[in-house]
Amino acid sequence: MAEAVFHPPKRKRRVFESYKAPFPVDVGGKDFRLCQAEIINNNVIVRNPEDIEQLYNKGYFGKGILSRSRPVFSISDPQLVAKWRGVNTNMPIITSQKYQRRVQWAQSVLQEQGLDSCSISRILESYTKPLGLPLCTGDGDGQAGHSCTTGSTGNAELGRKCGREGAQRPEGHKQHSQEGGDPGSASRDQEQEHPRDMAEGSCHRDPAVPWGCEGKQSPEQRAWEEMDSRECAPEYVLVQEEEEGSSCPEDDSTDAQDNLVKKEVLVCRKNPFRIFEYLQLSLEEAFFLVYALGCLSVYYGEEPLSIVKLWEVFSEVKPDFKTTYMAYHYFRGKGWVPKVGLKYGTDLLLYRKGPPFYHASYSVIAELVDDNFEGSLRRPLSWMSLSGLNRTNANASKELMLCYLIRPSDMTAEEMATPECMKRIKVQELIVSRWVSSRERSEPDEF
Repeated sequence: MAEAVFHPPKRKRRVFESYKAPFPVDVGGKDFRLCQAEIINNNVIVRNPEDIEQLYNKGYFGKGILSRSRPVFSISDPQLVAKWRGVNTNMPIITSQKYQRRVQWAQSVLQEQGLDSCSISRILESYTKPLGLPLCTGDGDGQAGHSCTTGSTGNAELGRKCGREGAQRPEGHKQHSQEGGDPGSASRDQEQEHPRDMAEGSCHRDPAVPWGCEGKQSPEQRAWEEMDSRECAPEYVLVQEEEEGSSCPEDDSTDAQDNLVKKEVLVCRKNPFRIFEYLQLSLEEAFFLVYALGCLSVYYGEEPLSIVKLWEVFSEVKPDFKTTYMAYHYFRGKGWVPKVGLKYGTDLLLYRKGPPFYHASYSVIAELVDDNFEGSLRRPLSWMSLSGLNRTNANASKELMLCYLIRPSDMTAEEMATPECMKRIKVQELIVSRWVSSRERSEPDEF
């Protein structure tokens, strides 16, 4: 058997961030933070934004449920943000079409609660009415108003009328601003009318998420309730809308229909259907954070699960969890960042430092065998399937690795029921490479 040739990891051309730490724990434990997660539909979800930032920035654990990797989802339209860059605000800016879709989603949620159409219309009309919020231009000068205006001629690029003098209010919208009042008063009026209806209609959340419990509260329970209250707080967005009756000729030309100026305004409204992005951890990542680092507590309901209980639950959810976790634990300890390798038909992908810096170097298939390399294989590969899998990974500049987890022949099922069995497990790695006769043959003999 030939020795494997080490190929250095392939660094990505564009790197937009700096490397912080390999694990979300500090040396010495001075700034130790215990993160919290919960099991929802057999998935481990982290909801706290501070925990999400801690786990992903330090070690690149998990992925955003609405993003490719880093949880950076936002409903704000990038084109509208660039178009209204003169307005200094941190609120999302969306189109009226996107806002109406959220109104329809909120309407569907209220219909599922058994409310009649009149009540739904009254609730949504009161909740989504325009509000008055201060808007600032690039110089920081703000005015108490709820809209900014721009002008548009036909399909041409929109000319901006919100300049350095501050956000302007069209006269046709002053009455709406007075009716809407400040966001606090509008929110209080809404809570007095239908507090429970809009709490469920405006917060998009899984029914399995606990709301908290009454009575004696632990710090963990208080953290959950603070998170629930933060998620149920109203979200204010700026909606780009066309001002009613604002179309007028740009000049005195005869072709007035082609030169109509459509004034567009930013109207502040409350988002009736919020979408939150959480961090989803794989079962292997969650158990590593609990067992190896001790910086995560996984809850099922109101109580955190112990290490042995997590080992049992994850093994029931994923029958081959023990095998894949042993491989994950081994490679994490070697300094690699393992990620799910489903995209390339394997168990794990190994990254140096993290996915933002390097491409994956190895695609790993993990197998649990005995001392004689025998046992019921998870993936019995034929020569044809092995060749195809190797070709798939080679085309993506990755090497296929077979990771054999060797357990002693005398290891019992009781020992495998706890993670302490990993102390007796040995690991052997085998890199599969394609043999090309024209490259590998020795020098021809001289006659």
